[in-house]
Amino acid sequence: MSQTMGMSSGTKPAVGLTESGEFPMTQRDFGVIAAMLIAEAGISLAENKANLVYSRLAKRLRLLGLNNFAEYCALVASPAGEAERQQMVASLTTNVTRFFREPHHFEHLKTHILPPLIAKAKQGHVVRLWSAAASSGQEPYSMALTLLSLMPDAGKYDIRILATDIDPNVLAVGAAGNYETSLVEAVPEALRNRWFATPKTGHQQIAEEARALVKFRKLNLIGNWPMRGKFDAIFCRNVVIYFENDTQEMIWARILPLLAPDAALYIGHSERVTGTAEAGLRSDGITIYRPRAAWANFT
Repeated sequence: MSQTMGMSSGTKPAVGLTESGEFPMTQRDFGVIAAMLIAEAGISLAENKANLVYSRLAKRLRLLGLNNFAEYCALVASPAGEAERQQMVASLTTNVTRFFREPHHFEHLKTHILPPLIAKAKQGHVVRLWSAAASSGQEPYSMALTLLSLMPDAGKYDIRILATDIDPNVLAVGAAGNYETSLVEAVPEALRNRWFATPKTGHQQIAEEARALVKFRKLNLIGNWPMRGKFDAIFCRNVVIYFENDTQEMIWARILPLLAPDAALYIGHSERVTGTAEAGLRSDGITIYRPRAAWANFT
């Protein structure tokens, strides 16, 4: 008789796990972690992500001096484990980003959205943009650089970019604004020469004028949103694909009333707006949406 016959799913190794086994991780352990991640952040983990979970959390187990994932699950499920639970969510969050990713979005921002906003700002109006999954800052800084290319003195006016993410670690990187030179190469040369300096070999520091335009804040997209005003542009890209369908529809529905009448919503190349928000938006280009007239004054 096979030694595995009659074993409960809770004692079997997690499905697809190919790691060395320094820390045993069972199907039950994976299920506990997956359930916590969807409850805490709305992110859905397929069973074939066991290797990803292991590789990202094994360092946490080493740091905490734990012997296996069962002990880790017990910790993060306990009241005393709240801080580690947040570390777990941060560790399992995907942070793939780069400067000027999907360049057509920034070209649209530059040619269609910013010119009238700049005119309004010069008349004393408030202008607000939002990067809803800012990661380590490349997206909101790309927005800031696009603005500065048209309005080098933007800091003199009431123009701000809100940059939010669930992971405080990547937000700290963004707030510092210091990047390896290889990461900055995606910035157009004229902007790179004007708005970056080299504080040390191999790194580029984005200028204070750009950093001052961006405010980094922690925000869970399935949690409370403290924002009350409307935004003139919202970038919510390559994040809802990690949510289940109902959560995706909820996010779009919450974004819709935050769009100013002439605003633009930019989403990821693999995403589409679904649910009740779909009726309130019209396409204005590839993965670019504008509020329909009937929803322009939605509150």
